[in-house]
Amino acid sequence: MTARTKGATIPTQSDRARQIAGSPLPRGAAWDGKGVNFSLFSECSESVELCLFDPDGTNERRIRIRERTAGAWHIYVPNIAPGQLYGYRVHGPYDPDKGLRCNPNKLLLDPYAKAIGRRLEWADELFGYTLGDPNGDLSFDDRDSAAFAPLAAVVDSRFDWSDEKRPFHQAHETIIYEAHVRGLTMLHPEVPKAIRGTYAAVGSEPIIKHLQALGITAIELMPVHHFLDDRHLIDQGLRNYWGYNTLAFFAPEPAYASNGSMPSDVIREFKQMVKDLHNAGIEVILDVVYNHTAEGNQLGPTLSFRGIDNLAYYRVVPDDARHYMDFTGCGNTLNMMHPHAIQLLMDSLRYWVTEMHVDGFRFDLASALARELREVDKLGAFFDTIYQDPTIAPTKLIAEPWDLGEGGYQVGNFPLGWMEWNGKYRDTVRQFWKGDMGLHSEIATRLAGSADLYETTRRPPSASINFVTAHDGFTLQDLVSYEQKHNEANGEDNRDGADDNHTWNCGVEGPTDDPDIIELRERQKRNFWCALLLAQGAPMISGGDELSRTQGGNNNGYCQDSAVSWYHWNLDEPRQEFLDFARRVNQYRKQHPNFHRYAFYDDDPDALTPDKNIVWFRADGKRMEPKDWDDGGWMRTLGMFINGMAPEIRDGEGQCAQDKDFLLLLNAYHEPVAFRISYELYHSGWKVAFDTARPNLPVERESVKRNRIVDMAPRSFVVLSHER
Repeated sequence: MTARTKGATIPTQSDRARQIAGSPLPRGAAWDGKGVNFSLFSECSESVELCLFDPDGTNERRIRIRERTAGAWHIYVPNIAPGQLYGYRVHGPYDPDKGLRCNPNKLLLDPYAKAIGRRLEWADELFGYTLGDPNGDLSFDDRDSAAFAPLAAVVDSRFDWSDEKRPFHQAHETIIYEAHVRGLTMLHPEVPKAIRGTYAAVGSEPIIKHLQALGITAIELMPVHHFLDDRHLIDQGLRNYWGYNTLAFFAPEPAYASNGSMPSDVIREFKQMVKDLHNAGIEVILDVVYNHTAEGNQLGPTLSFRGIDNLAYYRVVPDDARHYMDFTGCGNTLNMMHPHAIQLLMDSLRYWVTEMHVDGFRFDLASALARELREVDKLGAFFDTIYQDPTIAPTKLIAEPWDLGEGGYQVGNFPLGWMEWNGKYRDTVRQFWKGDMGLHSEIATRLAGSADLYETTRRPPSASINFVTAHDGFTLQDLVSYEQKHNEANGEDNRDGADDNHTWNCGVEGPTDDPDIIELRERQKRNFWCALLLAQGAPMISGGDELSRTQGGNNNGYCQDSAVSWYHWNLDEPRQEFLDFARRVNQYRKQHPNFHRYAFYDDDPDALTPDKNIVWFRADGKRMEPKDWDDGGWMRTLGMFINGMAPEIRDGEGQCAQDKDFLLLLNAYHEPVAFRISYELYHSGWKVAFDTARPNLPVERESVKRNRIVDMAPRSFVVLSHER
């Protein structure tokens, strides 16, 4: 199609004389108390208009920007203040076959918008081409989108951080709680109704007390960057509940604010939440979606990046620039090969650290960010840039180490300094406790910190983010209650969501009144919990699992902004019992450094007997031999001895001190097992810290019998401790 420019005009000489040039940096809108500097990067454009709107989003005033420096259009406008609504119109070539999609009829959101002053309203006018035209997106739509497009707002970023006590927890001491702002707080009876579902609620006293009682050191918030509800979901009466559909990488989602009357209030409420959590000793990690945007594929709307500079922001197919490379399953992939796209993401990360005081980031589909051409490069430009940044490099950096492209599964392959969601840990633990055979070697590796993935590259055990469940998939309660997904409420005929979940329903699909099945399910939950909290690595708890949250077997609740996904706080006796057990295990982990070592056992420089730091035993009390690892595919019972010498503990002279010795006994067999403590370990004083078959047993009050036999119930986890 022939390149096309619509609506371009040349400013008059008098217009030029009246303009104040401003500065190309910083990007976005910066208020200085007297006026606002606006800067927008658009390398492909021929001209750009700044569009200012009245508070109600009407009466658009257009100002043609005349200054351009290194691809950035900039202007200073005096006598405007925080709350001013604005957008841009970009004039330039429209030639989709060449990846050029400028259309000045489409009002565009500033990629550096700090706040959203008006949300999008879905309409055909938002699309840069004419819907229904036989030429598809090659056509050109000249209808104006201003009445429906999202608008940015100028903000006053001032906030009093003076009495903030910003915590810093070492990676190996970290316990992460993955949570959704709305889901966590919508039904909490002690949170005031007026603020439920908001940032203020997350920072409220009832939520903070719950996190502290659970021993949480960091809360990982699911996406809070401004995102869109997909049009097809709105048409079905659903929402993009999870929020993995980002449109603005600097703006907190305004729907999560209890007081959103002024855009700056949204920012202040977010900051207050962070401050309150920090003062409670809890770090804040953001789940960020830098791999794609809400504009979708070539048939998506023109809302921001696409109309500003399509080729700078998006990966297009070589020799077919009309279409996008899609490693995310969401229609597009950010162009990490373009310096300006990298600059945008780095500026966003720095903003959230310096201005909003967050402590780290979990990168959704992080492999997509490491693709230089088609293959994943763990030393890609984005990661190199992070390494060199003194602001971002010290924060907690967590990768979801996969995407949907070829070769995208990269567990264990991210660089030094990065933590990873360990999908191999999740799958192994699920299969082991389900009763699958041949996993004794694998479960031992995962409990000991996944050295096969991290030790060879000199990464510590804390590089492994261990998790059994996450937002994506079954909850812990559903993991032991369902073998099939039940996603009918999502409106996709149960086709969405994963089919391979390694779940076991303990004999009945879904709810049951059978007391034996209920007891078994509760025991399995406790087994999973102990395996998660007492393994080496950094555990991540999926929010609500401690409350026995269920989604009724829905393993893809991305569109369920309802009681299906919200956390229920009114607990019956079994749920309260499980919460009490979970708290005890979490606090026990925090008290004992042997469960969160900063180095692998054979790398401890102060270890007195490296060969005895960790020893594996069979149920008959004998050490595991090579033949047991090689040929013991039938084994579903084993013991893990952890030596009490812990370099994490120092005495007054800085010498390595001692923790307790521990013996973790795992029985995934469906029959009872008499586990004999080895002669080389046996001495008086072994006590039962936890037994998942007896959840109310007082911690370390019961001693092991003199016959050295520990009677283990079917499918149970026993933790023994001994003072050195």
